[in-house]
Amino acid sequence: MRNKNQPIAVEGYPFIGLFAFITVVFALLEWSFFAVIFLSLTLFTVYFFRNPDRTVPQGDDLVISPADGKVVFVDLVQEDRFLNEQVLKISVFMSVFNVHVNRVPCSGKVVDQFYNKGQFVNAALDKASIENEQGGMVIETAAGKKLLVVQIAGLIARRIVTYPVVGDVLERGQRYGLIRFGSRVDVYLPKDAETDIKLGDRCVAGETVLGRLV
Repeated sequence: MRNKNQPIAVEGYPFIGLFAFITVVFALLEWSFFAVIFLSLTLFTVYFFRNPDRTVPQGDDLVISPADGKVVFVDLVQEDRFLNEQVLKISVFMSVFNVHVNRVPCSGKVVDQFYNKGQFVNAALDKASIENEQGGMVIETAAGKKLLVVQIAGLIARRIVTYPVVGDVLERGQRYGLIRFGSRVDVYLPKDAETDIKLGDRCVAGETVLGRLV
């Protein structure tokens, strides 16, 4: 998978390079005001695409957060697209100030995958789970449990990046993709999963435990 040892996600290089180039051009023209603006954009883009290492909790039954951000939904829902059963849904909203590299919530094999074009409403709203552009994958654990994890675009997010394909075997905490410029990730766990997560909690991708599989 990409970005394993990269302090800055490789998907950010074109943006960083473009803003840095424009900064240099304005600096050479001695247009200080515009040079400062694009220097600020360059630095913010570096910050946005940061890719820190994380300490992944150990335990075969653990499900960890795939995203940095705030929990905006926790409840049982009926998932009829892939799992066809009632499940526990946990949604984590990422602002533009959060790390946007996403991580695998549990170890297992990718058994299904999808991508749907859609709208770009505020990703913090629950209807974003249905209406927005999104890409997801179904992971089956060694114990036969299936989880669905869905990357959802937001108001200004216009690019969902997912590395794995059907058949790949993933490890908990592994980097598996990102969403550019603000978004949300939904995780659908078996309804009997145990969780202490509640609305408003802050999550750290690769470290925060969302639940335990029974």
